[in-house]
Amino acid sequence: MIGLPAGTRIWLIAGATDMRRGFDGLSAQVQTTLETDPFSGHLFVFRGRRGDRIKILWWDGDGLCLFYKRLESGRFVWPRAEAGAVHLSAAQLSMLLEGIDWRRPKRTQKPMKAV
Repeated sequence: MIGLPAGTRIWLIAGATDMRRGFDGLSAQVQTTLETDPFSGHLFVFRGRRGDRIKILWWDGDGLCLFYKRLESGRFVWPRAEAGAVHLSAAQLSMLLEGIDWRRPKRTQKPMKAV
């Protein structure tokens, strides 16, 4: 994924989105769901009804970018809410894009040093 500028926020748009929507339809959904400007430079992540496809809308300063991904097996983990949005960190977005459950990541314990 492209490196994001500092201060960029990542928003998951809750509920299912019609994956036939393009730049204009997704921008309108950002305006109505979050009541924010889709040209703010933040990332807005949408998931399709089947759960195996996502789209990410992002204004990079020159124009809108649309990233689309389909998992060959499995589903993207999504909040159960039907409306609203959830804020993610860049690490959580990376896990989401890999098909990992970003809500409950498990850390491995560091081995204790021998004295």
